[in-house]
Amino acid sequence: MQLSRVKGKILIASLTPYFLERDYSWFSQNLQKIEKIAKSQVWWKENTLFLEKDQKTNLFELLRRLTEFGYERVQTLGSKGEISHRGGILDIFAINEKTAYRLEFSGNKIAEIYGLEIKVLKKEIKKELLSRTPQLLLSNLKPGEYLVHLDHGIGIFRGYADELGGQLSFSPPNPDSPEKYFVLEYAKADRLYVPLELENKLSRYIGFETPIVHRLGGTLWYKTKRKAKEGAIELARQLFELYAKRASSSGFAFGSDDALQKELEDSFQFIETPDQLRALQEVKDDMESEKPMDRLICGDVGFGKTEVALRAAFKAVADNKQVAMIAPTTILAHQHFNTFSERLKKFPVNIALLSRLGSKNQQGQTVRQIKEGKIDIIIGTHRLIQKDVYFANPGLAIIDEEQRFGVKQKDKFKEWRAGIDVLSLSATPIPRTMHLAISGLRDISLIQSAPPGRQPVKTFIQPHSYKIVKQAIEQELKRGGQIYYLHNRVDTIELAAQQIKKLAPKARIAAVHGRMHEKQLVKVMDEFDAGKIDILVATTIIENGLDFPNVNTLIVAYATKLGLAQSYQLRGRIGRSDRQAYAYFLYNAKNLTEIARQRLDALKEAEALGSGYQIALRDLEIRGAGNILGREQSGSINAVGLNLYVQMLNEAVEEMKK
Repeated sequence: MQLSRVKGKILIASLTPYFLERDYSWFSQNLQKIEKIAKSQVWWKENTLFLEKDQKTNLFELLRRLTEFGYERVQTLGSKGEISHRGGILDIFAINEKTAYRLEFSGNKIAEIYGLEIKVLKKEIKKELLSRTPQLLLSNLKPGEYLVHLDHGIGIFRGYADELGGQLSFSPPNPDSPEKYFVLEYAKADRLYVPLELENKLSRYIGFETPIVHRLGGTLWYKTKRKAKEGAIELARQLFELYAKRASSSGFAFGSDDALQKELEDSFQFIETPDQLRALQEVKDDMESEKPMDRLICGDVGFGKTEVALRAAFKAVADNKQVAMIAPTTILAHQHFNTFSERLKKFPVNIALLSRLGSKNQQGQTVRQIKEGKIDIIIGTHRLIQKDVYFANPGLAIIDEEQRFGVKQKDKFKEWRAGIDVLSLSATPIPRTMHLAISGLRDISLIQSAPPGRQPVKTFIQPHSYKIVKQAIEQELKRGGQIYYLHNRVDTIELAAQQIKKLAPKARIAAVHGRMHEKQLVKVMDEFDAGKIDILVATTIIENGLDFPNVNTLIVAYATKLGLAQSYQLRGRIGRSDRQAYAYFLYNAKNLTEIARQRLDALKEAEALGSGYQIALRDLEIRGAGNILGREQSGSINAVGLNLYVQMLNEAVEEMKK
């Protein structure tokens, strides 16, 4: 066995899925950044370990840590993720290394570290941990949900059965259970028994309204499918024409990354997620092409879309092009301006903000500087696309939440797309199947992986109680955090703020709503950002885009008045750091309808990170479908369900590509 002394620190990474998805080269490239982050961020501290010669370390404490990391104790190393201990010698085959290490201890000190060449005896532990037993694709089905059968149409799921006509079970089958059929109910109590192995014939019904359930048999479903198919073919044709035009036009080809670009990217204080890196590379490839970029980046709240946009903007400025970033609200534009200014303060980039907040003189001066080419990045609201704004050398437009703009603004965006690169950002999840269907026509990047260390927001659905409100506030203030208290009634919001003041007399409280003057609104938000306000009593004006990592408790009064998608977006305003966040959705128990109860239950079920895709089965995917496909497609989607419609669209696209 060959041993070679190791100089410097070695890294041992835990067996988390986040690390298991990376090869050893990723760890070596990010070693310094990981070491820096591990000193300050809890998740990285708990999942990484740096060891070096002469380091004081208790051997048995180290063994305990490695066991917590998921490493398995064996007699002889044969695979990554294993450790072997004999006396004062500890062998470790880290998941982030090509070779193993041998640590020799002298008391409570690491006397030597050696590289250890070993023969891999067993399959990679990555495959063992990441492989899963086959599961039903239609997981978490509940009786009463609508399912679409490819051949028989839309029915109501009633449960599982072990035989035709057998007793219903509501628990999903496992390898040992006798259930062999999905049971669907149609009109006039018709029932369809679908064998589990034919699950691919079924899909969840997702539509804009409650579907029509017909009797089994007959030609109605055949006619409905045919009409929806015709709509999908027409949409595919329109998309083809639109993107064929863009493919044939030429624009500016940006150069390769320079040293300043690398310096900016190295200064990012977090480790990029794989999805972020993939999206960034796709954006750069687009920008370096002569074809004008028109890419949509979709990502759950807080998953890093803004950083991708910022790096794209910096790349454009490096080639002496101007960048315009437009946001639907003053608050969001202001926040983007602060983010860009902070990240780019060390670099020779002139950034300005243009909105109606500025005086006429300030706006006039900014507009002149844009025209003269003195501003590199201009961030603003729809004020940016008014007739008096001219760019000296435009190169990139970034549009945040395009679906929230009006028709006139969207017409202006079409003009931009004809000549410059356009990058759109959206927090509305797009169904994966839809992405596959139109990715050949529309350039889309999905950012679906949560940043490492991000924890799911603990969600509580409870009857309204000031005792709960008081406890939640005290718990957050005790750890130095801030709180959103959502009261979506402008006429009584000041009274709500007074009530909260009674519950927390020492807390600094302010209220914000959409009828406030924009200058006052921005002033309050800036004070909140600076930590001068502990509790922000607000309407749903806080729903989109705001990013305050120190706010980790959300209390929603009258939660049943909100839509499911809206509640999900609001919950996304907290839990933006590695600190545990808490959301309380409170309701009036006397006036709770069945629909409201189902909506709240769905929110609780979708507690996991990135669960916009679960929530989407009710609201968000429909909103995503509307954004991408257009509301005019809603009739066809209602008739057959979104999943089947997208399948039809996919087939139409593939046919046209031939």
